[in-house]
Amino acid sequence: MSTFTRLFLNIRSNIERILPAQPCLLCGSASRHGVWCGACDAALPRLPAAHCPVCALPTWNGAICGHCLRRPPQFARTVAPYAYAFPLDKLVHAFKFGASLQLAHSLANRLAGCVEVMPDCIVPMPLHPQRLRERGFNQSLLLAHHLGKKLDIPVLPDACQRVRNTSPQSSLPWKERGKNMRKAFACSTTVAGKHVAVVDDVMTTGSSLNELAQALRSAGASEVSTWVIARTLPHTGKR
Repeated sequence: MSTFTRLFLNIRSNIERILPAQPCLLCGSASRHGVWCGACDAALPRLPAAHCPVCALPTWNGAICGHCLRRPPQFARTVAPYAYAFPLDKLVHAFKFGASLQLAHSLANRLAGCVEVMPDCIVPMPLHPQRLRERGFNQSLLLAHHLGKKLDIPVLPDACQRVRNTSPQSSLPWKERGKNMRKAFACSTTVAGKHVAVVDDVMTTGSSLNELAQALRSAGASEVSTWVIARTLPHTGKR
């Protein structure tokens, strides 16, 4: 370890000792490392290394899964640091429904660390105006802004709109979610020839992201990636 590296680590350690600790959002213990503590961070369910590069479902050797081979989605890849399971689901719920907006920065940083293929721009999953009025914020837009700043990629917050106020996907059986999202989005900004990364909090069936990717492809996008905080795996149940 170089002298400079040791000096940097010592300075960071001293700063962490000086800063006041905050309660971990998951267990309540004092944390000097962010909004959740080191022990809870170690317990977060990482996405398995061997997973389909398109939809992020686990596969035996990291190959494209059979479903994506039979019916390729409109997006080319999925990036996700976590599986949607306990206790990560508690963080997502606190962020999305508990207005713990400080989580956006930490969650976006974890997602940014998994990105290998850089897009030309970022588009957040849009909320219908009525849903936005009810919630007061769009969690995907908050994530997108932090990702754009972290990775120095422009964010297009108004590129796409949700033109139908669809039923919440979590309230529907998996088989009905695709039908629920058909033609739910429209794009008003040209993305011709661009590689677009779509940002959302969680991918379950992928129906919402696939439909938004279809709208972007129809607007001229050459490629679409999906970036999510977590991927729901088959054994974790419905969201």
